[in-house]
Amino acid sequence: MAAPIIRLENVEYTYAASSLCPTPALKGVTLAVEAGEYLALIGHNGSGKSTLARLLNGLLRPTIGRVLVGRDTRDPTHTLEIRRTVGLVFQDPDNQIVATVVEEDVAFGPENLGVPEGELEERVGWALGLLDLLPYRHRAPHLLSAGQKQRLAVAAVMAMRPRVLVLDEATAMLDPIGRRELLAALRHLRDQGVAVVLITHFMEEAAEADRVVVLEEGRIALEGTPRQVFTEAERLQRLGLDLPPAAGLARAIHEKYPPFPNDRITMAEVVEAISAACRDYTSGASEVPAPSLTGSNYPENGAQSLKRALVQVQGLHHIYLRGTPLETTALRGVDLEVSRGQAAGIMGSTGSGKS
Repeated sequence: MAAPIIRLENVEYTYAASSLCPTPALKGVTLAVEAGEYLALIGHNGSGKSTLARLLNGLLRPTIGRVLVGRDTRDPTHTLEIRRTVGLVFQDPDNQIVATVVEEDVAFGPENLGVPEGELEERVGWALGLLDLLPYRHRAPHLLSAGQKQRLAVAAVMAMRPRVLVLDEATAMLDPIGRRELLAALRHLRDQGVAVVLITHFMEEAAEADRVVVLEEGRIALEGTPRQVFTEAERLQRLGLDLPPAAGLARAIHEKYPPFPNDRITMAEVVEAISAACRDYTSGASEVPAPSLTGSNYPENGAQSLKRALVQVQGLHHIYLRGTPLETTALRGVDLEVSRGQAAGIMGSTGSGKS
C-alpha cells in the first residue's frame, strides 16, 4: 500500500502571541491524507480547521509532533517542494489575487515554478476552462463578482498542479450552481489522483466526501465515512453542527413513517427511498385533500392589502466603466417595488447583478 501524501503525527499547535497562558489551537491530531482522497473537515468556528489547513503545507509548523509531506515541514530546505505538493486556497479571494488581469493571475504561480511558456499557456487555459472563467480571461479581477473571484483563486492554485488541494471555506462565496460546478471540477482532479481536503460549513458537501473529520476544540471528535459520521445526529448536535439537508429530511420522514430508512445522507438516496416507500404505500391509500388557501394565513385580498410601495425602481440600467474596453452592463431594465412590511428576496447566480 502506498504511503499517504500527508501524515500528521500527534500534532499540537499553539499561537505564540495568543495570551500569557496560551491554549493550543490543535491538540494530539493524528491524521493521514491519501492520494485521490476527498477528505472533508468540519467543525464550528474556532475548532481548529484553518490552523490545520495551514499546517498541511507548511505555512505553520507544529509546536509538538510532526507533519510529513514526504519530508518534515519543519525542515526549511524542503519548503518549496512541500508548497509544490500542497496547494492552499483561502476563504477570502481578495487576499490571494495578485495580478491586474485574470489570466495573468492564474499564470503567476506556475510561472514562478519555472513552467515553460508553452506548458504555461496550456495550464492557464485548462484551469480557466475548468472553473468556467475563459470568457473573463482578459478582465480585471476587481470587476468580477465575489463568486467569480473565488473561482479565480481556485483556478490559480489548480494551475500549479499540486498533488493535494486544500480549500479553506473556498466555496463560501459561491451560489449553489457555482458550488456544484466547483465540486465537479474537484471530482475531475480526484480522478487524476489529486487529493482534495475541503474545509466547509456546507454539510451536503461533506456528505459527498470519502471521509469526514470533525474537529472540536482542536481535537478530532469524530472520523469516518459520511454515513458513519452523519448518523451520529445527537452527537453532532452537541458539537453545534447540522446534518446535511437530505439527512435531516430522511430523519423527519422516519419520525412520521418509521419504515422509512433514517440513514440516507444525500438527496439522491432520499429520492430513491421515497420512491420505494411510495411503491409500498400505494395499495389502499386514501386521497390526501389539498390544503385550503383561505383563512388567516391566506387573506383573500392579500395583494390589495399591501400598502403603498416604499421603494420603487423602474427601468433601471447600470454600466460599470462605461466607454472603456472593460465596460460591463450589470443591470438591464430592472423594475422592482418593495412595500412596507414586505420581505423581498433577491436571488440570482454570481455575476447576475444582485450586489
